[in-house]
Amino acid sequence: MILSLLLFLVFIVLGGFHFYWLFGGTWALENAIPTRENEKAMISIPKIATLLVALILTVFGLFYFMKSGLINVEAPFRGINFAYWFIPTIFILRSVGEFKYVGFFKKVKNTKFSKADSKLFSPLCLGIGVVGILIQFMN
Repeated sequence: MILSLLLFLVFIVLGGFHFYWLFGGTWALENAIPTRENEKAMISIPKIATLLVALILTVFGLFYFMKSGLINVEAPFRGINFAYWFIPTIFILRSVGEFKYVGFFKKVKNTKFSKADSKLFSPLCLGIGVVGILIQFMN
C-alpha cells in the first residue's frame, strides 16, 4: 500500500508540473526540455502535448491510488492489470533513453537538460519503474 501511495504522489506531482507549464509557468522548464549541445531546444513542445502528458501522469497516479486499496473503484476496463505492467516498463525504457539526448546512456551530456536528466529524471524514471514492478510482484 505504501509503495502505491508513493507512486500516486510522484505521478500527481509530475502531472502538476506539466499543468503548471501548460498554463504558462516557467520554473524548471529550461531543464525539462531536451536540448542540443548549443542549448537550443530540439523541438517546440505543443501545448496539446503538455496537456496530454499532464493528463496521462495524473491518470497513472489515480491508477496507483486505486491500487493502494484506500478506495475501492471498479476499473472501467479489463486491461488495468496490463497497465500496472505497462507503466513501469515505459519508465524503465525512458531511463535507458534513446542513446543521444535522453537516459542513462545518452551521448550529449553537457547541456542543462542532460545534467538534470542524469541527476534527476533518469534516476526518477528508473525508480518509478522498479517500484511499479515491485508492487506487481507483491500482489
